Amino acid sequence: MAASAFQAPGGGRQGGPNVAQIEKVKDNLYMITGGGGNTAAFITDGGVVIVDTKLANWGQAILDKVRTVSDKPVSMIINTHTHPDHTGSNEFFGPSVDIVAHENTKMYMQNMDAFKGAGARFLPKRTFKDTMKIGSGKDEIDLYYFGRAHTGGDAWVLFKTPRVVHAGDAFAGKAIPLVDTGNGGSMVDYGKTLAKAFGGLKDYDTIITGHSTLMKPADLKEYADFNNDFVAWVQSEMKAGKTADQAAGEYKIPEKYKGYGMGGDLFGGFKGRVSTAYAELGKK
Repeated sequence: MAASAFQAPGGGRQGGPNVAQIEKVKDNLYMITGGGGNTAAFITDGGVVIVDTKLANWGQAILDKVRTVSDKPVSMIINTHTHPDHTGSNEFFGPSVDIVAHENTKMYMQNMDAFKGAGARFLPKRTFKDTMKIGSGKDEIDLYYFGRAHTGGDAWVLFKTPRVVHAGDAFAGKAIPLVDTGNGGSMVDYGKTLAKAFGGLKDYDTIITGHSTLMKPADLKEYADFNNDFVAWVQSEMKAGKTADQAAGEYKIPEKYKGYGMGGDLFGGFKGRVSTAYAELGKK
């Protein structure tokens, strides 16, 4: 599914202004919820760094919450991936704000209607391939790319001194993941990428997820195992000669992952995720 066709859940209150909520994560670092993906606001000496800008028309709601903790200007936006519930309000912050993302994310964003024509001013100005260091000292932010998962450009954002990672929708929450194959995502690689992130990220104790509550490193390890176990189950169903629909009708969340969800209706629902895994594994 192309990013321009992606419709994320959530939005403003009907007939009223969009209202977000803010939660302190660590000193100088906050999570702003509502209106799409979870936004991080990091207060640095040079300004406020925003990670993900939610759906379109949520920029003012983000700024309203930022203003409750800082009067510094928003100086940078980091987009964890291409989807419009994470990039939708880039333009609100103006063309002078530095925007950073993985190189693949910029490529995918260029296919979105919102970033064509005059909207191209709000595409990432800087990109990275594997890693990037932004700032220094207590303001240092390290960006990482570990491979395909939710999309083919999922950035992991490490706020070094607060010891917090923003995972975007590579770790949206504890459920069967959404995988956007049209923008490079991979059901088969998902768990492997999460395992690489768990092994590659150091010196952090808190994770801001894409759409859920704060998590811990142990939750990331468990989620990697969950996704790898899911792919192993799909492989066993294929080996048994079952169709994707037959397999989807039989699946139950394993007891050791009690509390995990089936992932909602986007991208074809659960059957769509199984079909995606079948299609990928059939090409190997």
